[in-house]
Amino acid sequence: MTGQDVNWVFADLARGERAHLTRVQVACYPEALVIGMPDGAQITWCWNTLRRVRDQADRRVMVLLHNGDPLTRLYLADQGTQEVVSRHARSLGKRDHATPLSKILLWAGGAVASVAVIIFLLVPLMATQLAEILPPEGEKALGDTTFEQIRTALSETGFEGRLRICDDPAGTAAMQAMYTRLNPDADLPYDVQIHVLDHPMVNAFALPGGRLVFFRGLLEEADNPDEVAAVLAHEIGHVVYRDPTRDALRSAGSLGVLGLLFGDFAGGTVALFIANQLINASYSKAAEARADDYAHGLLEKANVSPVALGTFFERLHEEHGDAEGIVAHFASHPQMTDRISAAQAAVDPNRDYDTILEAQSWRDLQSVCGGHGTPPSSGDAPAKKPWTQSE
Repeated sequence: MTGQDVNWVFADLARGERAHLTRVQVACYPEALVIGMPDGAQITWCWNTLRRVRDQADRRVMVLLHNGDPLTRLYLADQGTQEVVSRHARSLGKRDHATPLSKILLWAGGAVASVAVIIFLLVPLMATQLAEILPPEGEKALGDTTFEQIRTALSETGFEGRLRICDDPAGTAAMQAMYTRLNPDADLPYDVQIHVLDHPMVNAFALPGGRLVFFRGLLEEADNPDEVAAVLAHEIGHVVYRDPTRDALRSAGSLGVLGLLFGDFAGGTVALFIANQLINASYSKAAEARADDYAHGLLEKANVSPVALGTFFERLHEEHGDAEGIVAHFASHPQMTDRISAAQAAVDPNRDYDTILEAQSWRDLQSVCGGHGTPPSSGDAPAKKPWTQSE
């Protein structure tokens, strides 16, 4: 090939055994591309063996490799020579070893399985460990932030009424009296704070750091104070066992993994997601049974019938069907009958139970949001017809 009249241009060659570039000369012959080495040796690459390396940072440079020698790269900057190579080498974009579809599907399945293991196994395991060692200050800060996110989110979604913290003094005192009567003796590193939000949703839930949140709608739907006490006792159980903290960490961890895979999520989105998860908290069956047992014990100690942890849901479901909030959540729970039976089994048939609040205090509690409630008209405390709470 040396006898033909060709145009030699400079290029750079990187070989697998060397980390630096070698300055070489390149010529295009009808049969092949010839590379002239500094020592006078020549390397011949036939046109049908040339492949182009894509996705280079500098698109002005054509990077070529020789089929069968994947470690060698030729960096060709001359535009005229690039055009000649493109005309002669018809297999520049060919893949020599196409990946079988079965292998691609296997890789995709493995990736999905890995993500599932992280989200459903590793993240919950880590959340459980972190919930045990998270400093009380951090746990309380998480609950405070989530509480404000909940107030903001619900007030901006068009629900009727203005979402606020109900703070009527008499109603607040009645709620505190209920908590004092239950007298939980758990050694918590923070004080339990109870809030009633001015919202018609029939629900209650616990937040990290000892915050318990009730909605006005639950107080309006309750037939008697024992139903509210059952909700309160159950939620205290979740706080004692740090279920809200564990759930918040699990939600944040899962969302973080998804954010790495599909794009970063803004901090506000994460906080709103966690807030929504805690409003509609769905703890494990073991966590729910544990909180139920704790509630049975508190109610018994306060001389309030544990059956209150079962009948509230039954009545709500009979009256409203598959409604929003607490009713819809419990209607979808497959073990509801077991939980109601457990509440009934915790009742001591030889014991004469009391109601947790007197009639006036119960009316004050239902009016804690400033007259929104519907207190009983009778001067007597209503008959006991208790409840089960939002998980």
